[in-house]
Amino acid sequence: MEYSSMNKKYTYLELFAGAGGLLEGFIRNGFVPVSHIEKDRHAVLTLKTRLAYHVLRKAKKIDAYREYIKGNISREQLYSMVPEEIIDAVIKEEIREDNLEHLFKKIEYSMSQMGFDRINVIAGGPPCQAYSLVGRARDPYKMEKDPRNYLYKLYAEFLKRFEPDFFVFENVPGLLTAGEGKLWNDVIDHFKKAGYVVKDKQLNAYEFGVLQKRLRVIVIGWRKGLNARYPEFSIDKNVRKYTVNDILDDLPPLKPGERIFHGKYIKSPSEYLLKYNIRKSDDILSLHIARGHNGRDREIYKTAIEKWNRYEERLKYTDLPPEYRTHKNVESFLDRFKVVAANLGYSHTVVAHIAKDGHYYIHPDINQLRSISVREAARLQSFPDDYYFEGPMTAKFSQIGNAVPPLMAERIAAKIREMLE
Repeated sequence: MEYSSMNKKYTYLELFAGAGGLLEGFIRNGFVPVSHIEKDRHAVLTLKTRLAYHVLRKAKKIDAYREYIKGNISREQLYSMVPEEIIDAVIKEEIREDNLEHLFKKIEYSMSQMGFDRINVIAGGPPCQAYSLVGRARDPYKMEKDPRNYLYKLYAEFLKRFEPDFFVFENVPGLLTAGEGKLWNDVIDHFKKAGYVVKDKQLNAYEFGVLQKRLRVIVIGWRKGLNARYPEFSIDKNVRKYTVNDILDDLPPLKPGERIFHGKYIKSPSEYLLKYNIRKSDDILSLHIARGHNGRDREIYKTAIEKWNRYEERLKYTDLPPEYRTHKNVESFLDRFKVVAANLGYSHTVVAHIAKDGHYYIHPDINQLRSISVREAARLQSFPDDYYFEGPMTAKFSQIGNAVPPLMAERIAAKIREMLE
């Protein structure tokens, strides 16, 4: 099944796939996915729905996808319009040492069904909470006992089995300092022993056109003997003329708890939304849904918004009167209530914690007094408006917070394709 107008087909396998930010970037560059492995059931459905979108778009049957977004057809009906091997290529499994051979055989079966005999690229990154600085600060063992710390060893086993030309390993900068740097040295050592030349850089999603300050470690490896190098990424200077307001102001205002599952925009798309393919002229607004908030939180939000919009000052937890404080800790995490600043060129980092509460992502409009919606969070991550996230609202937020921004993934995939050719 072709996903792009590019003539030569290259294949890729995605591990710890999440909601498909990497998937989007590679498909946009003509790569054909042979399998995605993901353990979260909601993310698995999101992957299948996005694959259905790409197949139907290619077949000029995008109206069927829109009918699904509108709720006029079921998910089962949507998937029935897509070749079985595409949907079945999304494997709902946890990657563990005791099931590697089982997963290898599933991937090989998927390859045979699609008519491929090799994988060109393996991409993905293990869950990053174990490497995050915040997670380590809250864990008395500094995450040393977290089994997620060692998933890179299993990643290396996939490299040994399938011998791709390239691999992309994505994670948080905390990976570099975990275990006083010893863990990072072990990560690199495992990849080298699997037969790869390995280079890494810290990249900022903002430099790829994403309206968000998001630092990530991007490891790129290539088989020994290939004439390859770590790509040089030019900084997208055009993005500097836009602000976060460019991704907010065409969306209808919401009250806390209000939900627009499918609806209409209130104005034409901004130049940014069009230029970076976030919104197309015929898109349907979907998943513009907001969580509810109690009266105390709304008062705190009001104070935070006023401080930012009037003085460009951030609210500190210690600024709140005692009756508004629900945590005894007044020494750390004092910025737990934070406004997404519409007037700045980028927001602060969107992380998976947004699934737990919205205090760190307060909408800047004082008339709305709420945290950002699912669609607003997705736009901050550069997901296009036609990207549909499955599951309850908390699952949607979690998928978005954990994702690789598609604009960033697209540029990385383009460079790898150049080297393959």
